Order: sequence, then structure tokens, then C-alpha cells
Amino acid sequence: MLENKKIVLGVSGSIAAYKSASLTRLLVKSGAEVKIVMTDSAKDFITPLTLSTLSKNPVHTQYWNKASGEWANHVEIAAWADLILIAPASANTISKMAHGVCDNLLMAVYLSAKSKVAFAPAMDLDMYRHPSVLKNIAELVNQGHLIIPAESGELASGLVGEGRMAEPENILKFVTDYFAQSKRLFGKKALVTAGPTFENIDPVRFIGNHSSGKMGISIANQLINEGADVTLVLGPSSQKNIESGIKVINVTTAEDMYNACNSNSDNFDIIVMSAAVADYTPKQKADIKIKKNDNEMFIELKKTEDILKKLGENKKAHQVLVGFALETNNEHAHALEKLHKKNLDFIVLNSLNDKGAGFQTDTNKITIIDKQLKTETFDLKSKLEVAKDIVTKIAELIA
Repeated sequence: MLENKKIVLGVSGSIAAYKSASLTRLLVKSGAEVKIVMTDSAKDFITPLTLSTLSKNPVHTQYWNKASGEWANHVEIAAWADLILIAPASANTISKMAHGVCDNLLMAVYLSAKSKVAFAPAMDLDMYRHPSVLKNIAELVNQGHLIIPAESGELASGLVGEGRMAEPENILKFVTDYFAQSKRLFGKKALVTAGPTFENIDPVRFIGNHSSGKMGISIANQLINEGADVTLVLGPSSQKNIESGIKVINVTTAEDMYNACNSNSDNFDIIVMSAAVADYTPKQKADIKIKKNDNEMFIELKKTEDILKKLGENKKAHQVLVGFALETNNEHAHALEKLHKKNLDFIVLNSLNDKGAGFQTDTNKITIIDKQLKTETFDLKSKLEVAKDIVTKIAELIA
């Protein structure tokens, strides 16, 4: 969610500084690069070694590191950042920020900021309500800084009320939402299907296909990285690399997927149907395991509901609907037929005749055909890169 984002985390002197360890870990886990600047008083609550270990970067506490002989260039640190996040921001630090007091490295970095500054107040109840503190906070907000409001709960003094620094998970969401606002699909809701469906013959056996779900999951991941609110309807799959923040609905059969997709499809701006849904399902499903005997077994099949056709029939003017066609022969003709019959905005065609494309691979080779018949053929790429090409096409149409 925060891939390649550069965050300077400022830690000031507050008991809430212990939360900066969890916050650092969450930011790094979300893909951000984190550099930490601490005030002297912050070191009374958490050690630089702890935060250096978690951030995988040196922690800066002084202008001059006597041990290494290195100068902590506050201008370079500030210029490096995509966001300066001060958490916790004590009453003392907030006052210095509001009045331009520069008596430590953190304040020097703050005063050199080129990026947005966000701060998470942390102090006792009466301090948080004090008119001077409220005035300083208001001044920072007026300057365009982003406040991460304090939360209510038990405070270090034993009082219960407002003043607790926001929980690390809530700060992470705030930061993620901030960066999402600048992304191409911020505010859009997306539905993605991925993986196979399994059509039960009996409690043991099923009819299925070789889809792994990798392509659809890559698309869902790319959509959320572009700021979309993503729901993933996922058939049976062993894939685990799903971005946090994606709502996952696990399904098994084509009927399950049909119900999940059509229950609230009107609410989505983007619908990407990349799942390999079974076209047929057994007409009769045994309640107990069918025992082997000397006779041949015949399974009568019936058609499943056509999810993509139904979505195309009900498609709203604001929606972008994307389908997939995996073919083995007459690929282009079959894709064009599906594009028109299903009322798609574009179709993603791939062929099992292309080496490295199709099921169970980490790569894919696609051709995108839109409803104006504009055709773009791409080279063999990783499924992550293919997902980026698909999402770029979606972004062009949704703008």
C-alpha cells in the first residue's frame, strides 16, 4: 500500500513513544521506507537501537554523531521525505512547531520540510484541553498540517479521556489514505474475481480447472495500490499474497461466485472478471462418496449462470466492465464475440499457444481489445506488470 513511499517519523518525548515501535513496523511492512528522528527526551521512553532495528535505517538524534563523525543533514533528511510524520507529538513539540522554535534535530528537519507534515498529539487529558495547546494545534492546522486526532482511553496519569496518541493501526490507515488521494483510482470501488471454481460431483470429487488466481490477485493488488476500494471474490486458491485492505469473499462454486458478484454489483465503478468460472456443473451432486465399480460412470452436466453476461446486461453508465478470454484457437475472433455479447468495455485476451501465458505461471502475454476495437498487444511480462497494464487501461476509461 505504501510501496516506495519515503516517510520521516519524528518521535518526541511522550510515554506514547513506545507505540512508535509498532508504528514503524507497520509502515515498513506496508512497503514504506522509514527514517526516524528522535528528540533527546524520546530516548527516555524507547531506545534508538529498537527503532533502528525495526526501520532498517540509522536513527538520528543529534546534528553530529561523535562516534561515526557523521553530520545529520536536516535539510537532506527533510527533502528526502514524501511525508514527515511526528508521532507522538508532545505538547512541547507542538508548541515548538507552532512558533518555529529550533532547538533540536527534529525541529530542524520539521522547519526544512518540503513535503506535507502530519502529527499525532499525545498528552494527558487536561493538557490536551488547555487553551494554549488547542491554539497551537489550530495554528498548525491553519498552516496546512495534517492532524491525526488523539483518541480517548486510559491515560498514563490514570485519568480516562481524550489525549491518547492514535493507535498505530489507525495512524497507518491515515497515512495510507493520505497517499491514496493522489492516486488515479482514489474513491473508486472495484470488484475483482480470481481463481477457479470447483463444481462438486460428490463430497470428495469435483470438476475444476488449473487456474491459480495469480492474475486476478495481481489486478486486485494493483487496483488498491492505485487508491481503489477493492473487493476480491476468490475461488479456491492457495495464493496468500493479497494486499491488506482488500475485502476477500471466498467462494467455491460458480453459483457461489454468481451470488457474490450480483448481490451488489451496482455499487462498483470497476468490475474485472478474471476468474476461470466453470461453464458447466453436474446436474446431480451425490451426498455421499460415489463408490467405484466395474461400470462406466456418466455425469450429466448443466450450464452454469453466465456471470459476465448478467453483469453486462445490468451495466451502469459509470461502470467499466472487463472480461477475460483464454483461448486455444481462433483467439481474436472468439475474444471479439465475447466483447460484444457481454457488453464489455474491453477484453483481455491470452492464448495457451503463447509460451509462459495462462494458468499456474508467474508470467502472462496479453492483448487488450476495447469496444472501439482498439487493439494493444503486450510482450510477455510478469503478472504484476501485466496487472499494471490492465489497470492503466481502466484508469484511462474511468477518468
